[in-house]
Amino acid sequence: MPLFQPNQPPIYTRETECKDCSKCVRYCPVKAIKVADGQAKIVPEMCVACGTCVRICPAKAKRVRDDLDRVKHLLRQNRDYYVSIAPSYASEFPELPVGNLIAALHALGFAGVSETALGAQEVSTRVAVELAENRRKLFLSSACPAAVTYVQKYLPELSDSVTSVFSPLLTHCIMLREEFGNDIGVIFIGPCGAKKNEGDRHPELLDAVITFTDLRQWFEDADIDPAALTPREEDRFVPESSLEGALYPIEGGMIDTIRMQAGSNPARYSTVAGVTGIERVLLGIRPEQLTQPIFLELLACRGGCINGPCASVRQGSLQQWQDIISRAKVPATPINRLPRHDIDEFLCDQALPAKQFSEQQIRYALRQIGKEHVEDELNCGGCGYETCREFARSLLNGHAEAAMCLSYLKGEALRKANALLHCIPSAIVLVDSDMKVVDCNRRFAELFSEDLVAAYDVCPGLKGAVLEQILPFTHLFRQVLDSDCPLQHDALHVAECIFQVTIFPIDPGQVVGGVISDVTAHEMPRELIVRRAREVIHKNLKTVQEIACRLGENMAETEILLRTLVQGFTPNAGSAEDADRNAPPELTL
Repeated sequence: MPLFQPNQPPIYTRETECKDCSKCVRYCPVKAIKVADGQAKIVPEMCVACGTCVRICPAKAKRVRDDLDRVKHLLRQNRDYYVSIAPSYASEFPELPVGNLIAALHALGFAGVSETALGAQEVSTRVAVELAENRRKLFLSSACPAAVTYVQKYLPELSDSVTSVFSPLLTHCIMLREEFGNDIGVIFIGPCGAKKNEGDRHPELLDAVITFTDLRQWFEDADIDPAALTPREEDRFVPESSLEGALYPIEGGMIDTIRMQAGSNPARYSTVAGVTGIERVLLGIRPEQLTQPIFLELLACRGGCINGPCASVRQGSLQQWQDIISRAKVPATPINRLPRHDIDEFLCDQALPAKQFSEQQIRYALRQIGKEHVEDELNCGGCGYETCREFARSLLNGHAEAAMCLSYLKGEALRKANALLHCIPSAIVLVDSDMKVVDCNRRFAELFSEDLVAAYDVCPGLKGAVLEQILPFTHLFRQVLDSDCPLQHDALHVAECIFQVTIFPIDPGQVVGGVISDVTAHEMPRELIVRRAREVIHKNLKTVQEIACRLGENMAETEILLRTLVQGFTPNAGSAEDADRNAPPELTL
């Protein structure tokens, strides 16, 4: 029994990071996505683990299961663990010598490093024998687990056409256990998330799967720089290096290795890459009607495994092809390898039960998204489904939400906006960057003139009307359009009217909205009160000033009189200066 039981499928959604973009729905070739409450979750029983959603998710919410901690734990056990490394390592680490890569893996604690390509060579030999026997017309490769899962689940009528041989990885696991003992452990490292399915199904052969991305992270965590290491004699592939099997990671690589086998067969060969391409080629095929045998190399990733979802570089460039080809040691003569008969595979995926819906049920689902008539079915693909009817089936399956339909969502938004626009008692107008009306309600027309109401009755919304010919304060709309900052006037005086105006940006630099209310009836009494209060205050201040002026004049006259009396009644009055010195202090105001 394996030390750990996986609690997640190979590909899953980290829900806290899903941004409700539905991009994965659009790109998933089998629509194995269920959208609920705006969250796009993978449906494990429908998923083929091709990793398309992992590649295209902008929020990185779609993830390949991380088994790195599990592998680190395994290596701490008292057991030898060997690496089965995918031949696409040549594209992943093009500048790194093989010896340095093996030395770095030894430094992590692995007992040995071997090439999965060794298993690929055995698979090619076995398939060549099947083709030579010519027992059927259609042969589908079993090398890519995502492609095989797709055939089993979605094209079950062709399951018998899949070659009855283990994948190169599982074949390699058998070979390693034969070579080093059945008590060893095997860890696969490569660019593929679908290989985790093989490990989950065959724990007796494969202990765990990590990706090239995991390996790079592990080197960083362990502070190991492979390029800085000095390889030793023992830093080489065991039990031996691969030959033609190193061609498997590129399109047509498996076919090339089969053709290198000794003998001949009447089969034709072709490569089909991408799950959508596999569907297009195989859908509706009846093998018994084929005129001659054909072998199809099925690959879930376009370009081959070098473009796997967990590869660091996925351009599929000619240089990547050259990196693979240059490291392959292709024999100069036909290969006379004896086929193995202990690598038979019995397919285990079950076909998905196809739910059938009546025309009445589909029409009901279409009405939920506003598709009352055939001409309403736009088939725009915005929801992620090719047709509206396909989307309707997904609704009936419970894998989609009505809000995923863009035309329905737009219609709902317009209906709600129109309801608000035409039911609010205030005047509302939407204006574009040319200062022309985009839409308005009837109250807006009623607020300014009877002629405008008549025009509104003829053309509801007054779309295209020039705002300057309607409003005397158009400059406020232009100000908001230029600044993208809302503006509010609680009491804007225009002629004999007072308006409460709020102007706000809707589409920055493109569309602004205005809410206008005539508050003249409410504001006029307040204006009168303010004006009367100001008049009273002005009169009171004038009276106070007059009183102060009078008091000042009276006090001056009184002071002069008193001074005269004092001087007249003072005996032996001296000079005026003496009188001033003897006088009491002046009273000043």
